[in-house]
Amino acid sequence: MTAAAAPGPGLLTRWRMASRPATLTASVAPVLVGTGLAIGRDSFSALPAFAALGGAMALQIGANFANDVFDFQRGADTADRLGPTRVTQTGLLTPGQVKGGMVAAFALAMLLGVYLVVVAGWPIIAVGLASILAAVVYTGGPWPTGYHALGDLFTFVFFGLVAVSGTYYVQAKDLPLATLLASIPMGCTVTAILVINNLRDIETDRKAGKHTLGVVMGDAATRGWYVFMVAAAYVVAIAMWPLGEAGPGVLLVLLSLPLALPLLRAVTGGTTGRALNLSLKGTASLTFALGVLFAVGLALS
Repeated sequence: MTAAAAPGPGLLTRWRMASRPATLTASVAPVLVGTGLAIGRDSFSALPAFAALGGAMALQIGANFANDVFDFQRGADTADRLGPTRVTQTGLLTPGQVKGGMVAAFALAMLLGVYLVVVAGWPIIAVGLASILAAVVYTGGPWPTGYHALGDLFTFVFFGLVAVSGTYYVQAKDLPLATLLASIPMGCTVTAILVINNLRDIETDRKAGKHTLGVVMGDAATRGWYVFMVAAAYVVAIAMWPLGEAGPGVLLVLLSLPLALPLLRAVTGGTTGRALNLSLKGTASLTFALGVLFAVGLALS
């Protein structure tokens, strides 16, 4: 007798895998920072803050669905994939199902965006549409930005500048210099997540014709790029104090160094392949920890 095949994951588990919950710190942390800045400047407004958080998470989940299905259709996700399971490539969900989930996630983001437009005006329409378009064309469309070494730039802009500044704007209705400065650490740490992902996949991406910045720069330069991103996040966050845009509370970000230092050692020490998946998760955790500490420090200002 032959053993029965082990049952696959249930439907809810498959959708959870497709949404990649471990990566959602990339959308949560910037909103926390924008809200911390609003609190510190006596501009906090709870409902717009929660709407911004929900919208940011919905946008990222929609982007994760888009990446899952479009990378598969372009042949970038194969059996040689080193990263976490992709549901389309493994057949856990069909391309049609994942595209439907993508549309639903973006529809939820738009619904929350309607409320934010009422609160903060027409600029939110432009920000929302640009965010959805950027999420789709990252791996979809005739000229996907993620396949032409622009993924890092788009990640920095939308997860840093747009997310932090947008969250502050819907609460305070203005954009002081502090929002730009506070956006940079978040843009850097979220981009560092992508850098680790691209570092791990340099060889498989090159074979698939996916020209990420990692493929263009090569292994050594990509590792240096990661170090720069992490270091810049700390430098800019701390510099807000002597620049007069925040109080000494921003020094709280230094409490996240015990998370950052092992990651830097792993990257500079030459960790490769699937072992970098631990660094990927670690960088996501660092993004959240630094974001929370930074947000608290800004709120205390």
